[in-house]
Amino acid sequence: MFDKLENQKKRFMALETELSKSEVVQNQELFRDLNKEYSSLTEVVGKYDEHSENKRQIEDLVAMAGDDDAEIAAMAKEEMAGLREANTVLEEELKLLLLPKDPNDDKNVVLEIRAGTGGEEAALFGYNLLRMYTRYAEREKFGVERLSSNITELGGVKEITLLISGKGAFSRLKYESGVHRVQRVPETESSGRIHTSAATVAVLPEAEDVDIEIGPNDLRIDVYRSSGNGGQSVNTTDSAVRITHEPSGLVVTCQDEKSQHKNKDKAMKVLKARLYDIAKQEQDAKQSQNRKSQVGSGDRSERIRTYNFPQGRVTDHRISMTLYKLEQFLDGEMNEMIDGLILEEKTKALSAQE
Repeated sequence: MFDKLENQKKRFMALETELSKSEVVQNQELFRDLNKEYSSLTEVVGKYDEHSENKRQIEDLVAMAGDDDAEIAAMAKEEMAGLREANTVLEEELKLLLLPKDPNDDKNVVLEIRAGTGGEEAALFGYNLLRMYTRYAEREKFGVERLSSNITELGGVKEITLLISGKGAFSRLKYESGVHRVQRVPETESSGRIHTSAATVAVLPEAEDVDIEIGPNDLRIDVYRSSGNGGQSVNTTDSAVRITHEPSGLVVTCQDEKSQHKNKDKAMKVLKARLYDIAKQEQDAKQSQNRKSQVGSGDRSERIRTYNFPQGRVTDHRISMTLYKLEQFLDGEMNEMIDGLILEEKTKALSAQE
């Protein structure tokens, strides 16, 4: 571990030198890439320096601990014990920092919510999830943009796609992919019987042009007149866009904007994210059948969480965590659960390396 840390410190110092050169500063693309790498090493190098300084102080205290003056010796031993304890904690933190990072962690997120079993109640739960993720994004200072939506007459969400942007957005939200189940008494239920319904969430990293290649003849783009609930016309121009990716058969539609150009741009964002996700899943499958470093299988058919309204609880089944603060959770206070999922992922990754 310490050889790896020493190499990272050498790289950190080399980057520091490179970033001070005028020719690098003038090359914006190179400066941005080097500065990004420099920033990613700052925390691990800082903790390694702290560990090294503690170690140096411990070596100095060894002689003092054998001093003839009992008081000096006792003080030295007490200080040594504290430094050794601090270094034990630092070593555990350094192990986590040295774990391979998901290259998508700093990317923006394309988040899709789809109502599942349960009819209108599932769509209303879809709205709850939409609000939850929007409130969470606001708390984390992430931007939220609606890419496409299909809203029911009662305000439920049949299907909606969001772009959530901000550094680390994917690293925090990637654990949300899967089936979310709700247990509650619907407002339309006169007998007070608890119903169970579900919604599916997919979290995809936003694909950049360098991530995915789309050939000039791969797309079929159709335009048509957008419509609202019940087929009522909401636009008198052909502004809605349907993009079909011929090689894969993927189809993306967008009609939220009045501008055909804006709808096309949004549809392309979703299409690229889905294509990138497919390519990534195929690559992951080739690399490992087990994918030990992942929390759960990541399969979107997997039930990951239950929201129980009568008991006011939310349970994540992957890490067996239950929080009895459902209202706050649905208001975007999700970090306790997300931190638990991140810790579980890192713990499994550490075990896989041993």
